[in-house]
Amino acid sequence: MWKWITSLFETKEPDPMKFLIVGLGNIGPEYDNTRHNIGFEVLDQWVKQHDAEWHTGRLANVAKFKFRGKQIICIKPTTYMNLSGKAVKHWMSAERIAPKNVLVVTDDIAIDLGKLRIRGKGSPGGHNGLKDIQAQLGSDKYDRIRFGAGGDFPKGRQIEFVLGQWDKNEEIEVVLQKDRACKAIESWIVKGLNGAMNEFSG
Repeated sequence: MWKWITSLFETKEPDPMKFLIVGLGNIGPEYDNTRHNIGFEVLDQWVKQHDAEWHTGRLANVAKFKFRGKQIICIKPTTYMNLSGKAVKHWMSAERIAPKNVLVVTDDIAIDLGKLRIRGKGSPGGHNGLKDIQAQLGSDKYDRIRFGAGGDFPKGRQIEFVLGQWDKNEEIEVVLQKDRACKAIESWIVKGLNGAMNEFSG
């Protein structure tokens, strides 16, 4: 577990003041405002709140800024969802970021719309982006904010559902939960996993 991390930091220690925040999604306008892209949308909102800008980087769009004296690196992988782990692994290595300072923001159809769940480990639950992150890092022990997308779809229509846009009845709740998710990211940075879980999960 984390063998590549050990090798990576043999000569350079990870920087405890750096944090990597990952939003999961798919690039391209056809994926805008879809359930599967909520990780992108949360980071777009949070980066804008901090007057930062996105730039094209290796395997991801990248935004950097300071928050509470800490260096924040936000990424939106441009690898498409199924290869998200490649971007996460690259930016952890490039920026010397320890696993405990990595947070992934993702959709979750096993959670009702209107709820956030913050966890420090767990199975991907069928989510291809999380599957690839786990495969690339060799561990399921990375922190994540799971944004409830609901699961109201007929059997066999999961792909169509997650790649579909939020409907009119969901949009108000999505706006409210995006704001909570941004606050949850900040809570995680300042208070750590347990503090953020106590404040925002549920």
